[in-house]
Amino acid sequence: QVQLVESGGGLVQAGGSLRLSCAASGRTFSRYAMGWFRQAPGKEREFVGGIVIWSGGYTAYSDSVKGRFTISRDNAKNTVYLQMNSLKPEDTAVYYCAASGKFPFYTSDVGNSGSYDYWGQGTQVTVSS
Repeated sequence: QVQLVESGGGLVQAGGSLRLSCAASGRTFSRYAMGWFRQAPGKEREFVGGIVIWSGGYTAYSDSVKGRFTISRDNAKNTVYLQMNSLKPEDTAVYYCAASGKFPFYTSDVGNSGSYDYWGQGTQVTVSS
């Protein structure tokens, strides 16, 4: 089992920045593909970004956050980060961290929520205009 705990959410003004963290415990973290998803009120959960370490550290982002958000991971700390810059009110949502131990994990899987086995509890991000 893998336990994921997100932190770093909060209230920020438009144009500001936040860094979310996802701390993982349990099995070998470095072998897992990691993803970030978000869900706004009344909307479906959507892909934000993901990282697949055994594909040369392949990263992918949704078009809505590309160029503003960056995913990174620190395997020594069992932590993945989501750096969010130039935040917009439409980024307001609960952000979830997800992990997948599936092997192989294809890069085409990274944006599919069904590809992930473990989920955190979520952290609220609110961007005011």
